[in-house]
Amino acid sequence: MELNSIKPADGAKHYKRRVGRGIGSGLGKTAGRGHKGQKSRAGGFHKVGFEGGQMPLQRRLPKRGFKSQSLKYNAEVTLTALEALGLAEVDLLALKQAGLVGQIAKVVKIIKTGELTKAVKLTGIGATAGAKAAIEAAGGSVA
Repeated sequence: MELNSIKPADGAKHYKRRVGRGIGSGLGKTAGRGHKGQKSRAGGFHKVGFEGGQMPLQRRLPKRGFKSQSLKYNAEVTLTALEALGLAEVDLLALKQAGLVGQIAKVVKIIKTGELTKAVKLTGIGATAGAKAAIEAAGGSVA
């Protein structure tokens, strides 16, 4: 292989379409724009979702609800998952390393789903009232 023989792969490059260059090109006269109307004219275009002056779909439909962007930093861990983890002391870093919460999680809360038999000490992690009672009943603590 020589530097002067290197070529791009087949189909990687293609010629720019030249419109309005006569009948033989297949794109003469109207240059592929059809006849008349806003789309056929120079500078004649409109924003996304424009429906020719008719009330656009996104404005016709009713709006409901709101999803907070801060929710992605919150995470939940069940008592079952805590039992399976099998650590005596649990903090945010331990949960992230175990893969129970996402890496971007900032606030973690233990929820009462399942059973807990082992004593677990939580540091820097919240718990619901029911989960806190279950953890303390198993001999653990929530700090």
